[in-house]
Amino acid sequence: MQDLLQRFFQASAWPMQTPAPYSPFHLTLTALGVLIAVQAARKLAATRATIKSGRVLFLCGLILAASELYKQGFLYYNVNGGYYDWWYFPFQLCSVPMYLCLAVPFLRGERHRRARRTVFTFIQDFALLGGAMALAEPSGLMHPYIALTLHGLCWHFILIFLGLYCALSGEASQEPAAFLPVLPLFIACCVIATLINVAAHPFGDADMFYISPYYPNSQIVFHHIALQIGVTAGNLIYLTGVVLGGFLCHLACGRLKGCS
Repeated sequence: MQDLLQRFFQASAWPMQTPAPYSPFHLTLTALGVLIAVQAARKLAATRATIKSGRVLFLCGLILAASELYKQGFLYYNVNGGYYDWWYFPFQLCSVPMYLCLAVPFLRGERHRRARRTVFTFIQDFALLGGAMALAEPSGLMHPYIALTLHGLCWHFILIFLGLYCALSGEASQEPAAFLPVLPLFIACCVIATLINVAAHPFGDADMFYISPYYPNSQIVFHHIALQIGVTAGNLIYLTGVVLGGFLCHLACGRLKGCS
């Protein structure tokens, strides 16, 4: 079985020169991917009467999960030589929408109405933020393999689609006060990320949500802040910035919904 899996992943290990951020490759593919994501979100949101939004999110969750399994196998067999690199454990902010999309079918009926609304609003705010920021600073998406590079770019195109779809479908809330119920879910994710970082520390450099207590934040700008004021304070400032970014996306989606 191991040999079969290894041959499967090696068969798709097509090398490429690592694309440079803001190169014609990056800019062209990003423009095309974002355009498709925007148009798909608009068209599917308009057909909500015939295509239920929960099914759309669940299908996206399945696609993300399948692609993540492929990525993990590719990294394990082709990049890390049979060693698991905890840096790539799938629990970043951009990974959370995958889990939430897979949970949507279980949030049915009046009993789960509030939780469902919170999930859709979280995806609207933070999937859109994560997708946009990763594409704006794409160094972590570029790899010397075609499959990994396309995976990173397409993943974030899907995040942008999900954020816009949740906003336009009417399932997410856009009132400013509606951002508050999202915060406990965000905090819970931060706690889980911290537990993973601490538990995995003896085995590798896990940095879920980029808030490892052992290393300065690796994100642009916030890395320098952490070097100046310390890891813990830097992480708190980073998370504050993420929450502020999510809130700005929340407000922007409200304006978008009002104009649609």
